[in-house]
Amino acid sequence: MESPLVYFKGLFSKGITHKGLGQQKAESPFRAMTRKEAGDHVRSWRFIVMLILIALTFLGALYVSLSNISAATANINDPDRLFVYLKLLTTSDGTLPTFHVFISFLGPLLGIALGFDAINSEQNNGTLTRLMAQPIYRDNVLLAKFCGALIVVSVLFLCLVLLMIGGGMMITGVLVEPGELLRILGFVAMSILYVGFWLSLAILLSVRFRNAATSALAAIGIWLFFTVFYRIIVNLIMSAVLPSSGPLPPEDLLSYNNLLLFLLRLAPSQLYTDAATTLLMPSVRSLGPLTMEQMAGAIPSPLPLKESLMIVWPQVTGLLAATTVCFALAYYLFMRREIRT
Repeated sequence: MESPLVYFKGLFSKGITHKGLGQQKAESPFRAMTRKEAGDHVRSWRFIVMLILIALTFLGALYVSLSNISAATANINDPDRLFVYLKLLTTSDGTLPTFHVFISFLGPLLGIALGFDAINSEQNNGTLTRLMAQPIYRDNVLLAKFCGALIVVSVLFLCLVLLMIGGGMMITGVLVEPGELLRILGFVAMSILYVGFWLSLAILLSVRFRNAATSALAAIGIWLFFTVFYRIIVNLIMSAVLPSSGPLPPEDLLSYNNLLLFLLRLAPSQLYTDAATTLLMPSVRSLGPLTMEQMAGAIPSPLPLKESLMIVWPQVTGLLAATTVCFALAYYLFMRREIRT
């Protein structure tokens, strides 16, 4: 007869939990690991610190927008003045940036904080070897790490948006329109995808480097490069490419502007900023330079949601492709890694 310890170890390896007398319910290992990762993130101090930072910036941006919402909705020259709840996310008096600007800055830090030690800390503590001894696949480990953190991020952003909508209803007394709600949900999905890219990059670095401090410094270095130095490098390149004598013809100026936008959009933050601006400002009709022929006869009016989604589709696919590439590289390196005791 086997001992109780061996019996309960077998139940854990098979993913079986007891509910009541004699009632059993099978649970997949992936679901159990995802729930465990989400719970660990919620209880960790790093997530609590990032939660406080994002909540404070959100409340500050919301307070500024609510203080200036009357002037923003009274401007007859603004085609977006009727979208009250979109104005809550885009209105500012210059003292604080808008919320999507804060997310473009704090979102990478949130993704890095949740994923920089996803694998190497498990291996350094010796828990990865015991985890691999269970009848689970290696790809389930990576997927559970990624999905558990992404669930926490999704719940965080959804709670902030619901708080914004509830506060707006209490203060302004205006009901949210379905078009506004869909645009806000699209902005939330874009923010989750943006944080998911940095999360997958952090997981890739945690697989590549054995030391958690090394992976954290590498991730922060990549973030600083795209945030601070990349725009400087692009401006230097464009200054060297542009001719220094005389004004440019309109065709050459248009081509140089397209080249500048192409180089800037290699940065994930630029992709997120373009997509968030288009979703939250329905009057944005293009993310690139327009000629006078294209602008002739155009009436400044809000675009339908479908057309705004068509404008931001390249940005969405770019972030999604970058996230997939990072996760695929992490999967490749993790599958080839030899895990020793």
